Amino acid sequence: MGKGERRKIGKRGQVTIPKELRERFGMKGGDDVVIHEEGGKLVIERSVTREELAEGYRQRAHRTRELADELEGVSAEANEHLGDAPEW
Repeated sequence: MGKGERRKIGKRGQVTIPKELRERFGMKGGDDVVIHEEGGKLVIERSVTREELAEGYRQRAHRTRELADELEGVSAEANEHLGDAPEW
């Protein structure tokens, strides 16, 4: 059994997450969490916010543009070295 602070479940099923853990995982009152079972254990995870999701998409789009630019340069270099592809 893992270490941790002992908590009681309230009559309505509520449990208080210890302050140290809330701070470590960036949780605050009113935040959404995801609760699921994993390997026979109950897991509580911080839900991804819309802002975090949007930032992830921005980073992915930026990386996609970088890769496209890099491939364009490599393709041009290959064409210079090998010539255009033969017409079949």
